[in-house]
Amino acid sequence: MAKYRQGRINDEFQKEIAMILREVKDPRVSGAFISVTGAEVTPDLKYAKVYYSSLMGDKKEVKRGLQSSAGFIRGQIAKRMNLRITPEITFVEDTSIEYGAKISKILEGITYSDEQTDGANESESKDD
Repeated sequence: MAKYRQGRINDEFQKEIAMILREVKDPRVSGAFISVTGAEVTPDLKYAKVYYSSLMGDKKEVKRGLQSSAGFIRGQIAKRMNLRITPEITFVEDTSIEYGAKISKILEGITYSDEQTDGANESESKDD
């Protein structure tokens, strides 16, 4: 039962952080098109890791912007969520989207080269 509650807290935390990030006025955050990919709140509600990915901007500057906005974000979480304790937020860059895009590009290259090989084999068999 406790794991189910923990999962709901994590999901709700992730949704709220995503909405709050739209309100942050720091240009390092507002101009970076940040998406929240996950959240892990500890069972005692003292700490939370928020996983994010950004499409634009310098990675280091985006992280600094998020860290400097953490106080505002935490205050908004306290107002919006009914938790006994508002967790201290740590932002962690999630590179899985970039990694997935890289793997996809590699697979496309393999598929493309296979199609070229198949086309060459077919033209050789037509000549016979």
